[in-house]
Amino acid sequence: MTESQTRQLTFPEADVARYIYGHRDQFLRLIEDELDVRIGARGAQATVEGADSDVELAERVLQQLYALGDQGYHLSSMDVGRAIDIIVREPDTDLVSIFSDEVFASKHSRTISPKGLSQKRYVDAIRKNDVVFGIGPAGTGKTYLAMAAALSAYFDNNVKRIILTRPAVEAGESLGFLPGDLAEKVNPYLRPLYDALHDMVEIEKAERMVEHGTVEVAPLAFMRGRTLNDAFIIFDEAQNATSAQVKMFLTRIGFNSKAVITGDITQIDLPSHQRSGLVEALHLLDDIEGIAFCRFNEHDVVRHPLVQKIIKAYDDKDGDT
Repeated sequence: MTESQTRQLTFPEADVARYIYGHRDQFLRLIEDELDVRIGARGAQATVEGADSDVELAERVLQQLYALGDQGYHLSSMDVGRAIDIIVREPDTDLVSIFSDEVFASKHSRTISPKGLSQKRYVDAIRKNDVVFGIGPAGTGKTYLAMAAALSAYFDNNVKRIILTRPAVEAGESLGFLPGDLAEKVNPYLRPLYDALHDMVEIEKAERMVEHGTVEVAPLAFMRGRTLNDAFIIFDEAQNATSAQVKMFLTRIGFNSKAVITGDITQIDLPSHQRSGLVEALHLLDDIEGIAFCRFNEHDVVRHPLVQKIIKAYDDKDGDT
């Protein structure tokens, strides 16, 4: 039986300490449930009881949350859950450097920041490199953070336009069987990119940017024959592009441009005889300076907590078969 220990914590400011405890100590209850400890708190004093390793992790979480609260960061239950998950996996992580990293201040002054260590590394890679691949399951923020970085680059006058593209291949459907003209046919495939844009910029402003060509949303086929200078280009769902399409896209990149290529190599909708260009690029381009590869897994999902469990269940099933 593991011997229990008790550790006393004293925070500099009682008001900040009470804030990180949460309303009716809800944040403390989250820490207790996840780390199997018991926490008693009053003012600036907190007592943590449990197994030695669990108490140490809980203390790290509380100290990190206090540092965030001391800087005025607005904590939510999801933030606390993410903080616990990050500290459990990498105890020496500085949460302030992650959560307070402002990628873009969206509409209504809502700040978009990384929500985990993988997202932080991804954002830093986009800032440092001209070509970045973000690979992992849905819900890990690959496209969303790329959009935030693109808008930040545009409003900081680092690029003149934003180009969003993805292949028109989805779950066995064919454009030819969809009703309407070409624009109406491709629009459903590009909808997630519009959604991310509208979530960060007022709808009227976003529509003006699209009308003026500042933001261009187009299927991948429209990239052929172009040279894209002074642009931030996001290539979404790249796992559904062929080798020729990925090569075509990468050779469109011009001067003073950045490209972020995102995809999930476990969700390829191409016919079985066609190899994913994203999978090929992983092997061909891995050692080229100026190109970065960032990988995400189910731990990095920032949607509903059940999404992590759903992804893991399917991954386990695929592993068994």
